Amino acid sequence: MAKKTLKSDAELTESKPIKANKATKPKAAAKETWPEAEGISVSKETKVKKPVVAKKTPAASKKSKPLEIIENNELKTVEPYSRFTDFDIDLFKSGKHFKLYEKLGSHVVEHKGVVGTYFAVWAPNAQYVAVIGNFNGWNKGSHSLNYRWDASGIWEGFIPNVGVGETYKYFIKASTGEDLEKSDPFALRWELPPRTASIVADTFYEWDDKQWMADRHQYTALDKPYSVYEMHLGSWARSPESPEEFLSYRQLAETLVPYVKEMGFTHVEFMPLMEHPYYPSWGYQITGFFAASCRYGTPQDLMYLVEQFHRAGIGVILDWVPSHFPGDAHGLYNFDGTHLYEHEDLRKGFHPDWKSYIFNYDRNEVRAFLISNALFWLERYHIDGLRVDAVASMLYLDYSRNHGEWEPNVFGGNENLEAISFLKEFNATVYSNFPDVQTIAEESTSFSGVSRPVYTGGLGFGMKWMMGWMHDTLDYFAHDPIHRKYHQNQLTFSMVYAFTENFMLPFSHDEVVYGKGSMLNKMPGDEWQKFANLRLLYSFMFTHPGTKLLFMGSEFGQSAEWSFEKSLDWHLLQYDSHNGIKEAVKAINALYRSEPALYEKAFDWTGFEWIDAGNLEDSVIVFTRKGIDRENDLVVVLNMTPVVHANYRIGMPAAGQWQEIFNSDSKKFWGSGLINFDPISTDDTGWHGRDNSMTVTTPPLGAAIFKKVSGKAVKKKTKSK
Repeated sequence: MAKKTLKSDAELTESKPIKANKATKPKAAAKETWPEAEGISVSKETKVKKPVVAKKTPAASKKSKPLEIIENNELKTVEPYSRFTDFDIDLFKSGKHFKLYEKLGSHVVEHKGVVGTYFAVWAPNAQYVAVIGNFNGWNKGSHSLNYRWDASGIWEGFIPNVGVGETYKYFIKASTGEDLEKSDPFALRWELPPRTASIVADTFYEWDDKQWMADRHQYTALDKPYSVYEMHLGSWARSPESPEEFLSYRQLAETLVPYVKEMGFTHVEFMPLMEHPYYPSWGYQITGFFAASCRYGTPQDLMYLVEQFHRAGIGVILDWVPSHFPGDAHGLYNFDGTHLYEHEDLRKGFHPDWKSYIFNYDRNEVRAFLISNALFWLERYHIDGLRVDAVASMLYLDYSRNHGEWEPNVFGGNENLEAISFLKEFNATVYSNFPDVQTIAEESTSFSGVSRPVYTGGLGFGMKWMMGWMHDTLDYFAHDPIHRKYHQNQLTFSMVYAFTENFMLPFSHDEVVYGKGSMLNKMPGDEWQKFANLRLLYSFMFTHPGTKLLFMGSEFGQSAEWSFEKSLDWHLLQYDSHNGIKEAVKAINALYRSEPALYEKAFDWTGFEWIDAGNLEDSVIVFTRKGIDRENDLVVVLNMTPVVHANYRIGMPAAGQWQEIFNSDSKKFWGSGLINFDPISTDDTGWHGRDNSMTVTTPPLGAAIFKKVSGKAVKKKTKSK
């Protein structure tokens, strides 16, 4: 069947987009016509005799006025209409159009005095494309779109009297003769799963976070505190009266925002909130890349939640998944009957672990789709950062593949050169448009330069997860304290490479699921030792160079492994042990935010110095964190065993009086209360290669942090070590 085309730009009528309208009552559905073996017989064009008056909705500006009726206007069933200029098309073909969400998809507009919806979809290999929905009784032959003449592969058209709230899909007749019904890749809203239709929607919202947006650079800079609370929205909390129901975005704004603020985190990170059909995928199998999940409310409801975080001084990071997508029949896979979004070579286009499909990073239009999607969330939803999922799977052609299941690149290596090029372009584009956000790579290999600028040959991310540190640290803490002296290098080794990247230290959802157990139950010993070990672990994390990330529930010692099917076990906070962990995390978050030595040089080797990393027998390590002003220096003492050391001597970076400002063994944290209460004066005893030293009490399985409060010291001659 021949494609219907628009013949020239002259056929396109300039029309005014509108921000919102009410879906008008649909006219009677045209009778479905499907008689020919070849495919589709398009029904005759119907006329719209009486244009509809557009009405204001709550989302529209209060200043907007109803549209006036234009008499004697007749429109076709699908009017020739376009939002694309020739320049747009050139950008799209070259893969440089990064605001495709303003063009493709469904957009409510006013055209010739009538409110309707402009539809545009990329399906270059289709024979025929039509919009089907409730408004036409899902008739495949009544509302066919026009195929552009410019070889862009875009089908488009204006359908009168279709507005916000209308459900729809695209019917696509593939070149093979296959009949497909696809949801809109650019839809701003989808039906609640298991239903799969797209919904005409808008993202108009009157934001009230101007102060945050103006000052955002102060909260996202690499020399500022960055402590992230990672969470899965559907299982953070649920109503006790209705545990099977999700809390909405707006309900969470009333409970989650004050909780994150109380705990002292600087940022919250949401596991993917894009629309996904399969809830147990946790959001990582996305079909609606431009749609906020309707499980929790409308696009505007999510915007309200983001806004409330901003008004509380908290940044919002969103997990973003450009690595793969599921093969659901209504999704991107086989979109127009061909491998349109996925790579046609399944050695590059299919992920064996996740049984999903990999984007074709070498195709210009696909790159534009993905980068447009990233900018969409940053622009329309005021997101402050993107944590990019599964970067390692993108970088390597042989990722999770056996010999013979992958093909080397043109240089004979295993690097995916197209994906590397895409990631560089993604980061360069994000930072050029939004210099005050951060991109964070979940990358678990030794690939060089992940968080180095593109102009120096790096991938251009702002930060990279420090997976090696995470694994080594958890392995160390799993050992009984009596054996830790044989494994101390697992703690100290991270400093060999800590400043090769801008590292974020993660204890993420991946570590508390799939039989790995909760953070608390990774710790050895009896109940008291488990909690003491966990407080010590978090103390080490927050004093180690790098930014921080902690998964929800870990902050109060959730006992059970995380389950996406139910709420966290908030009832545990009635117990002093769990409440103590929560109070310890609050305190160390406050310390992290208030002490410049812990964040000013998070990625600079001059911000860290070992004092003693070699006391294997006692399993005590001591180090200094240094800021720009050396008066802010901190000394951190970590005792990895339950043995208390009274009068434990440590070399100090400067003479004077040093005050203990944090102790993880405090009774308010459910510790034993072995605190160094009074300021401690140094003496001139040489120790640990330093001219001055002092003696402290090391708490059992505890951390003690000291800061100089006075330059005066008591002089006392003793033998040096």
